[in-house]
Amino acid sequence: MWRVIVAASLLLFTANTALAAVKAAPKEMSKETRECVKCHKKDHPGIVQQWGSSKHYGANVGCYECHAADKKDPDAYMHDGKKVKKHISIIVSPKDCANCHEKAAKQMTESHHAKGGRIIGSLDNLLAEVVEGNNSLKTPAFPDGVSPAAVSGCWQCHGSQVKVIGDGQLDPATWPNTGIGRINPDGSEGACSACHSRHKFSVAQARNPENCGKCHMGPDHPQIEIYEESKHGIAFHANKDEMNLDSSKWVVGEDYNAAPTCATCHMSATKNQDVTHDIGNRISWNNRPPVSIRPEVSDQKYGLKSASIKWEERRDNMKDVCEACHSENWVENFYTQYDALVILYNEKYAKPGLKLMKAAKPLLKPSKFSNKIDWTWFELWHHEGRRARHAAAMMGPDYTHWHGTYDLAKHWYSKFVPQLEELIKKGKAAGGDQEKAAKNLEKELTAMLNSDDHKWYLNKLTAEQKAMRKKAVERFKDQMEGKVGTSK
Repeated sequence: MWRVIVAASLLLFTANTALAAVKAAPKEMSKETRECVKCHKKDHPGIVQQWGSSKHYGANVGCYECHAADKKDPDAYMHDGKKVKKHISIIVSPKDCANCHEKAAKQMTESHHAKGGRIIGSLDNLLAEVVEGNNSLKTPAFPDGVSPAAVSGCWQCHGSQVKVIGDGQLDPATWPNTGIGRINPDGSEGACSACHSRHKFSVAQARNPENCGKCHMGPDHPQIEIYEESKHGIAFHANKDEMNLDSSKWVVGEDYNAAPTCATCHMSATKNQDVTHDIGNRISWNNRPPVSIRPEVSDQKYGLKSASIKWEERRDNMKDVCEACHSENWVENFYTQYDALVILYNEKYAKPGLKLMKAAKPLLKPSKFSNKIDWTWFELWHHEGRRARHAAAMMGPDYTHWHGTYDLAKHWYSKFVPQLEELIKKGKAAGGDQEKAAKNLEKELTAMLNSDDHKWYLNKLTAEQKAMRKKAVERFKDQMEGKVGTSK
C-alpha cells in the first residue's frame, strides 16, 4: 500500500482557482510553500518541525497546498501582500482535505462524527449555556454574549460553528476549535484535525486509544477509562512496542496481534475490510439515547446514507474484526452477553423511566433542571445507564457493574422512586388537576414496582424467584468449597 496519496498538481494552486480532486503528488515543493516556510521557520518553528516530520512533507505538500483559498471563500484573506501575495484561509476543512483524501473525507462527513456539532442546542447544552453558565463572553459574532462553559467545554468536542468576522479573521468564541463535528465557513461539517493533529498528522497518534480519549471519557461516556480496565487495554499497554502503530499497512492479525485499539475495532483494515472513516459501520447498538436503539434509526434521524445499512450487517463487520483473534463461538457468546445487558437496561430502567417521567410532567415546574427529579433521571440514563451499556460493549466489568448497573439501581430506588412518591403526595394534597395527575402517576409507579423486575422492592418475590435466589446462594457456597463442576 503506497504511503499516502496527497496534494496536487501545482497548476491547481494558482490564484483564484478552486481546488479539485487530484491523483498524484507534486514532483517538487511549490514556490509558494517555500516562501511560507521561510517566514514560519522564524515565527513558528514548532509548526515547521511537525510538518517536516510528516508524510505531507515527503510528498511535497506544504502550507500553501492545504491553506490556499479562492478570494471568494468566506474565510479567505490576502496573506503577506509583499511576498506570497496569495489568498489563504486559516481553517483546512474536510472539503479541503478531500482534494487528496476524497474517500476518507466522504466517509467522515457522512458519519455521526461529522454531525457532532448538531448536538449543540440539545438538552445537554441547556446545562452549559443556562444552568451552568451565562452569556458573559461577548465577541463580535456574539454581541449579546455566549456561555464560556459551552465554548470551552461542549464545543471543543462536538465542534463550534466557526464564524468569520472580516478579512479572514475568525471569531474567538468559535476558534480555535478542533471539535469533531465543527461546522466550517465553507459549509462542510467535521474536522480531520480532531484525530489527525496538526501539522504532523501522525497515523500512529490517530491509532493510539488516547487519541479518542480527548472526547470519549468522563461520567457519561468513559470509553477510554473502560478500555484501560479491559483485557484489550491491558494487553495494549503491555505490548505497545509490538503494535507497529506507524506502519502504512495495518491489518489486524497480519501486521499486529498483541491488542486492538479503538481504531482497530471501529475504523482500521481487516483481512476482509478496508479502512473506514465512518465510525458507525461496525456498531450494532446506539447507546447514546435514553433507550438504546439500532444505529440505522439514528442514522435516519440525521439523514445519513448509512441509514440503509442494517444493524445485522454492521455487527458482521465488527465480528470480522473480532475473529482476527477470537473464535466464532467466543464472539457469538460475547454478543449474547452484551445484548442481554442492553435489553436489561432498556426494559428494567429506560422504558419505565420515560413512562414515569411523562406521567410526572404535570406535577413538575416547567423549567428543565429546576426539579430534583430532572437531575436524577438525567444521570440515570445519561451517565449511569450509558456507562453500563458502553462498558458491556467493551468488556469493562467494573464499569459495567459498580459504575454502571450498581449506581443505576442505587439511584433508581433511593432517589428516583422516593422523588416520584413525594410528587404524588404533594399532588394529592393540592387537589384539582394536580390530584388527578398524581393519581395517574401513582398508578404508573405501582405498576412498575409490582412488575417482575422491581417487586423485590415491595418484598413481593414469588416462591419461584425465592427458590432461584436460594439456589444461587447454595451454588456460591459450593463454589467456595470446591464442590461445583463445570456442568452444574
